[in-house]
Amino acid sequence: MTRILLIEDDPQIGQSLLHAFKDADFSVDWVRHGIAGHTALTSTEDTVALLDLGLPGMDGIELLKTARASGNAVPVSILTARDDLDSRVQGLDVGADDYLLKPFDVPELLARIRAVIRRKAGYASSRLGHDSLCLDLDKRTLTRNGTETVLFTRKFALMLAFLERPGTILSREQLEDRLYGWGKEVESNAVDVLIHSVRKKFGQTVIRNVRRLGWTVMLHDAAEGQTP
Repeated sequence: MTRILLIEDDPQIGQSLLHAFKDADFSVDWVRHGIAGHTALTSTEDTVALLDLGLPGMDGIELLKTARASGNAVPVSILTARDDLDSRVQGLDVGADDYLLKPFDVPELLARIRAVIRRKAGYASSRLGHDSLCLDLDKRTLTRNGTETVLFTRKFALMLAFLERPGTILSREQLEDRLYGWGKEVESNAVDVLIHSVRKKFGQTVIRNVRRLGWTVMLHDAAEGQTP
């Protein structure tokens, strides 16, 4: 599933977003303190971070500035009540990918998250891949060789992880962290079971095993029907 790091100290907003993200099949790591947020941002592989600015311990602007200075490239969307021009300009200039004012509508926030994910992957549309193997972020479908299937929860997250960077080898640890959440206990064969399920549905060549390293998705394999 899409991994969201929520850095927000308001319990009401945080709880509301937790429920909304759960309904959208997003996995959420929620921290409520600036310093804890900085640690989480720089030590996890979340898909997108949502950052409040008025945090205890470390202001959101300082948190983001420090993270970007260290080379951290996780997409960050600022969620704040600071609506003045200077704050908006400063937030974007120090490295935010988006800036949304509170109060906001959840459907708009979800659409903005999808847009940030598309930009991160280098795509202008909601579709990742090509005609032979294509993941639609809005419809949450995977199309392989003309057959479109809706993916639920972790199957969608698995293919998103692969198709964000086709050809990249992802280790078991990277997939566990991406799919199951920060610091959560995961059964040792959970990734294998999930990959087996996707292969059973879409064919053995959709995900390739790379011995001792992990797994990858090669778009030309889908197009040419190569054996892994």
